[in-house]
Amino acid sequence: MTNDLFQYLILGVTYISLGLGYFPGLRMNRATIAFVGAACLVGIGSISLQEAWEAIDAGTIVFLLSITIVNAYLTSAGFFQLALNILLRYTRSPFGLLTALTIVSGFLSALFLNDTIALIFTPLTLGLTLALKLNPIPYLLALAGATDIGSVATLNGNPQNILIASFSEVSYLEFTRALAPVAVVGLLVQLGWLWWLYPEIRSFKPTLNPIHIRRKRILKPVLYKSLIITGGMLTAFLLGVPLTEAALVAAGLLLITRRLKPERILPAVEWDLLLMFSGLFVLTYGVKNLNFLQNFTALVGGDLGLLGMTVVLSNLISNVPAVLLLQPLIPQNSNQEWLLLAAGSTLAGNMTLLGSVANMIVAEAAAKQGYRLSFWEHLRFGLPLTLVTLGIAYFWLQKL
Repeated sequence: MTNDLFQYLILGVTYISLGLGYFPGLRMNRATIAFVGAACLVGIGSISLQEAWEAIDAGTIVFLLSITIVNAYLTSAGFFQLALNILLRYTRSPFGLLTALTIVSGFLSALFLNDTIALIFTPLTLGLTLALKLNPIPYLLALAGATDIGSVATLNGNPQNILIASFSEVSYLEFTRALAPVAVVGLLVQLGWLWWLYPEIRSFKPTLNPIHIRRKRILKPVLYKSLIITGGMLTAFLLGVPLTEAALVAAGLLLITRRLKPERILPAVEWDLLLMFSGLFVLTYGVKNLNFLQNFTALVGGDLGLLGMTVVLSNLISNVPAVLLLQPLIPQNSNQEWLLLAAGSTLAGNMTLLGSVANMIVAEAAAKQGYRLSFWEHLRFGLPLTLVTLGIAYFWLQKL
């Protein structure tokens, strides 16, 4: 009994801290919080080291590692900046820039991890809007919202979808066919909502200020190789090749190089994300041992109940832990429920500033430049957008 109390205490403190994104008084992020929580469960003997090791889903970790290696090569080659720069050459109006930013970031988030797009595009967006003397807040909101909405379209668009790819029997093509329309309509809804909220961005007139695009050296051989291998990987996904194997082969081929030192690529891999996932797998195993999930069984009975619980948990403890907690309650072959879980956990990230890592990346980068994206400013934008996009996803999936 005492051991169970310690487990409840450890899990409670850990999940509350994961929801906050930090531990009060300590310099800890979600990765270290999840790892420490898992270590405590092993330390008190509620889980053996062997059980903790077996609780970690190797396929998910390998897939995530491989995708981040692919992203690191594309980043080093200058692909993401080049993609934004090319599109921005064709538009100079405030609303044109907002539209371009929404489309590009949403599309790329469907192909690559949304957190990567947010991390790379935030300083570019700030620099661009400041050079043009535009209010950066609506553009930052567009970036944060589009990376979440766009990533709902594919199994590799965000970390929670990667988890669903490992747990479910939904194919890559089936997933994209079901949720890509939701992403497209959601991006259009976001554009309309920002148009309504911020009158200053409604102009279609070209700005008088020249667009100063920061030039960066493009490593053409690395870029060509990365694009060819990435294109092959995405094609393999569509053809039904197992996602983990396809991504692992792509990452391995990219690492065979004489142009980029490993010291340049490996630090760019999101090791903290891998550490967080490993810790969360162990924590979820601890929750299962307590039979705590049985309390949620009645609440997730039915599509609407599952969607509602996903949204609530995603905003309380973040979307990745929410998916890990709810996945044992969903049959592996219940594709409809897996699609709802993916849509709910991803779109719910737009509800509050703390709802997704992408939101916090954008907010922190803006703060460093002296612009405060407040919780209430984001809520004014995110809450209505989330409710509308969740409604679209729910009714669309009911018709499939």
